[in-house]
Amino acid sequence: MMTTLYEGAFAKLNLTLDVLGKRPDGYHDLKSVMQTVSIRDDVEIDIGTGKPWTLECSMEGIPTDERNLAWKAAEVYCEQIGKNPDGISIRITKRIPSGAGMGGGSADAAAVLRALNRHYGEPLSILALAELGARIGSDVPFCTLGGTAMVEGRGERLRRLPDMPDCVFVVCKPEFSVSTAELYQKIDQVAIPKRPDHQAMETALLSGDLSRVAENIWNVFDPVVTAEHLELNYIKSIFNTYGSLNQQMTGSGSACFAILDSFEYAAVVCNMLKENYSQIFIAKPV
Repeated sequence: MMTTLYEGAFAKLNLTLDVLGKRPDGYHDLKSVMQTVSIRDDVEIDIGTGKPWTLECSMEGIPTDERNLAWKAAEVYCEQIGKNPDGISIRITKRIPSGAGMGGGSADAAAVLRALNRHYGEPLSILALAELGARIGSDVPFCTLGGTAMVEGRGERLRRLPDMPDCVFVVCKPEFSVSTAELYQKIDQVAIPKRPDHQAMETALLSGDLSRVAENIWNVFDPVVTAEHLELNYIKSIFNTYGSLNQQMTGSGSACFAILDSFEYAAVVCNMLKENYSQIFIAKPV
């Protein structure tokens, strides 16, 4: 008998992001305060189709086979709990922009893990599910957990933080994207003049002071990418002119976000950018 599951896949923003160094395995150790936001994909999963596995996606250019992280998540989960789903069909309605640094593919994979875990009676705790996500991709553990969290290592070490104060985000994704691998090579070759103060960010979150949270937003990748793509300065200048408390690139880019204290300001920012950018979003922390 076929069952259909539904799950939201929520994007993430990096409120802070630091690269601590290269590991023996070739990856980098990171430290980041991450936040899930209301920009979301929708994931539907048919279980028990009795047919070969399939995956469909509403966005062109996204892999629709075992290369897709959502497909990998289904494989890893079923293997972990020893279940044969007798055919799976995954459908993804994409809204999170690709190549943005917002964890879209990871969010889809996390949604698959949560949905399958719920379907099978929740044999894994949310933290065990997040740990399983580390086998799929670096952002999958956090996207599985969601909320506000300190993320360390390759993304596998998570610690919940106090909830983000009430605010509004505006996210703008320019047309260009950034090669994450090339960006890590560049960050290895440059001196990092400023690093985020994670302790100050935690203190600000604990106090619930939005202005202090905003002033501690920092991403070490931002100046590296901005130096080659001055367009980001234009986007951030619009953010700053129309009420942003602070603005920064998320992840390895290329999306930038502004943090604001009112929807009215957010709407003005969107209106100022919409003629030049098609991928603009207003979001809330979730």
